[in-house]
Amino acid sequence: MFISLIADYGTGDPAFAEVKQRLLLALPQAQIHELSVPPFSTLATGFWIAQLGLNPGTSDRLIYHNCAPRQDDPEARRDNEGEGLTYALLPNGVQVVGVNAGYTLSFIKHHAKALHTINVSRGGSQFRSRDVFPPAAGAIAQADLSVLGEAIDPSQIPDAPTDRIAWIDGYGNIKTTIPADTLSLQPETKIVIRIGDVVSDAIYSDGSFRVSEGTLAFAPGSSGWLDSNGKPIRWMELFLRGGSAWSRFGNPRINQQVTRIG
Repeated sequence: MFISLIADYGTGDPAFAEVKQRLLLALPQAQIHELSVPPFSTLATGFWIAQLGLNPGTSDRLIYHNCAPRQDDPEARRDNEGEGLTYALLPNGVQVVGVNAGYTLSFIKHHAKALHTINVSRGGSQFRSRDVFPPAAGAIAQADLSVLGEAIDPSQIPDAPTDRIAWIDGYGNIKTTIPADTLSLQPETKIVIRIGDVVSDAIYSDGSFRVSEGTLAFAPGSSGWLDSNGKPIRWMELFLRGGSAWSRFGNPRINQQVTRIG
């Protein structure tokens, strides 16, 4: 069993070690890889659930995610209650267990063969992903689906926005949620991109390195997957050949709006 643990605990946060310890209690032979997203970033969480879950990998995979801003109810919380735990089954057999919050399920909702609530407590601990949820994830990983609750209607899950920053990689490339097939531009078309208060010229490209050094390019990036009909889904990316697009735009945050002007 290979488990991708996606959470907003913070890079190097001991919370990852605590959650992995509980998951291994239920699944002693599992290999667990952790991926840290920014605090409360359900958009980045959902993006990586789809990127890892819908692309090729080992057959025995589970994605366990936790990004729970507890924004489903503005009132005071009783017993640390938060958003509910959910289950999704992807077409390739990958199982997804985690909190339904914001956009966490938005990128997979139309791909999932099954979407269900999980019958576990919504409260009981400030640290539910360690104290409450792992036994249910362990049961599901071992083909015990008795913990599943009612089906979730995909229409109840918000659509992913199509104009935001989804991720900034280690090179300063900006991955967006702009679908590549929504653009009909000729390669080398000059465009203008705004993120926050920063505006920059860019070149539309159909390939990452088909621009000269120092040029900001807007091109289909390395992230994407196949839709239910086998059609490739690609996401637009901003990259500065020989530099950092992230720095060019003043170090924007994930979820900021990306606008093409003109």
